[in-house]
Amino acid sequence: MRIITLPAPDDFDAWRDAARPLAAADVPPDDIVWQVGDTPADLFATAADDAPAPPPPSGTLSVPRAFIDLARSVVLSSDPERFALLYTALARLRREPKLIEDQADPLVRRLEGLAKSVRRDIHKMRAFLRFREEQDDEGTRYVAWFEPDHHIVRANAAFFVNRFASMRWSILTPEVSLHWDGKALAEGPGAQKADAPDGDPTEEVWKTYYASIFNPARVKIGAMLKEMPRKYWKNMPETALVGQLIAGAQARESGMITQSREAPAIGDNATAAWAALRDEAAACTRCHLYKHATQTVFGEGPVDAPLMFVGEQPGDQEDLAGTPFVGPAGQVFNRAIAEAEIDRARVYVTNAVKHFKFEQRGKRRIHAKPDTGEIQACRWWIEQEQMLIRPRVTVALGATAARSLLGRTVTIGRERGKAIALPDGGEAWITVHPSYLLRLPDETQKAEEYARFVEDLKQAKAALG
Repeated sequence: MRIITLPAPDDFDAWRDAARPLAAADVPPDDIVWQVGDTPADLFATAADDAPAPPPPSGTLSVPRAFIDLARSVVLSSDPERFALLYTALARLRREPKLIEDQADPLVRRLEGLAKSVRRDIHKMRAFLRFREEQDDEGTRYVAWFEPDHHIVRANAAFFVNRFASMRWSILTPEVSLHWDGKALAEGPGAQKADAPDGDPTEEVWKTYYASIFNPARVKIGAMLKEMPRKYWKNMPETALVGQLIAGAQARESGMITQSREAPAIGDNATAAWAALRDEAAACTRCHLYKHATQTVFGEGPVDAPLMFVGEQPGDQEDLAGTPFVGPAGQVFNRAIAEAEIDRARVYVTNAVKHFKFEQRGKRRIHAKPDTGEIQACRWWIEQEQMLIRPRVTVALGATAARSLLGRTVTIGRERGKAIALPDGGEAWITVHPSYLLRLPDETQKAEEYARFVEDLKQAKAALG
């Protein structure tokens, strides 16, 4: 009997390094006991039973890429048999190279089931984890408590680092804790729920927003519980409202129907939700830019606008006025959309970054380009604006806006002039920012680029049908 000890329950590399020589030496699965750390996995296996490790394989052990991808997910499962199941599949692959393609095979089906459960748990952590604000010696830190079903915390770390790169945060779980200081990720021991804060003032704003966007006409309790199981409710502030919202759903739905018959205008729910979102953004501290800017410059326009424009960030005049696109670039923008026969009163305008970033030169504040972390910190606001407005077409003005919308670096010359599908069913079009036209020194080139900009706007309007 061979006892293989792995250092961590989610260590795929350690399992692979141990499994490869065993499989190459044709060691039967029944002759191997897999365990994590010092915890025995088999009551009848002892260290004395541990046989010497087989010699390194002389040839190359080749397996399909699909098996590697499957194994990376299965290793994260909490099923105590996962390592043995994977090794059994690995041993069979030497004789049955197409085993992974056989979806009717009981072993393959079980492994696929474990991987599916792991992927679902990863999604749940991303969807239902809630940060709460607290103060420490270094300032503001955001702390969240989560209880995963599987060993997914380390595998999910990169998502939260990328999503909240400019925040200082900690994610506490019973098995392991993650701590991000804005530069480096560190691990700590498991924690208890009591180690996380109970709540903070921003939750009241969030609950107002959630109640405003709650649509009683779409309540399907069975589907809701399937997507948001009750086990996650205790860590989510908005779920305290779910019971009363569902209880009043029928009455609210009847009221909505009556109201729509009497006055089919813009829904009060969307307007209230947008106002709650704007008020919450006014106190935004997701990145350091709020410390020097005059105020948050939120988007504006009708909540049922079919066309949305996203710029880079507010400029000096926008920062003082609290309104987007009122400075020199805004004047160019207004003139161009007028020539494209677009009614500004019927479009929604906003910015990828909501605070003015600048360099002080004497008495002047000179525009400075937002960096990746600042763009990422503000993506949440753009996502919420899009979810509320639900524009059929969104125009990204410049590379910063395009990066915010698409989540990737964009080259305007390559993406300009074509529709890009968005996850919400709308489409994005990319063009230059009006400030680019102001910076062109050659008047002829400036006129040509301005005309091209107007054509881009006309194309976006035509996309509305």
